[in-house]
Amino acid sequence: MNLLHDIIKVVFIGVGATAVMDIWLTFLKRMGVQTLNFAFIGRWVGHLFRGRIAHQAIARSEPVSGELALGWLTHYAVGIGFAVLLVVLRGMDWAANPTLLPAVLVGMGTVVAPLFVMQPAMGAGFAASRTPTPLRNCLRSLVNHSVFGLGLFFSAVLIDWALR
Repeated sequence: MNLLHDIIKVVFIGVGATAVMDIWLTFLKRMGVQTLNFAFIGRWVGHLFRGRIAHQAIARSEPVSGELALGWLTHYAVGIGFAVLLVVLRGMDWAANPTLLPAVLVGMGTVVAPLFVMQPAMGAGFAASRTPTPLRNCLRSLVNHSVFGLGLFFSAVLIDWALR
């Protein structure tokens, strides 16, 4: 296979995995579970471009023009980046013959990003320590990112099947 083909394949794995996570988040929302507002991700990224990294509470920070679209774009770009991480760790052979365990482990490992980067920077503290229910929020993040890992696997299987 050529490099462009491999890049496209990994991008689709990341997009597919992120979409699986979004389906899961939609299900949770319909069950009454509060999920992440992607406008806040966009707001945080928008402020990053202005040189501001940390916020007392991102919900009270000044809104950024186009923050919802920027949040969704960032969400999918990060999902693609995590798919790249999986392929870097396991090689393109994994993408041709996907196995469940590496995908789920990488998905679970990606929970480091929200717990130790995003939440502290957005005012929720390390591992959601400044929220009313830190343990519940951490477990919810772990489950959401495990679902993302399942999405990595199922997307890779589907893409590999479609290309055969």
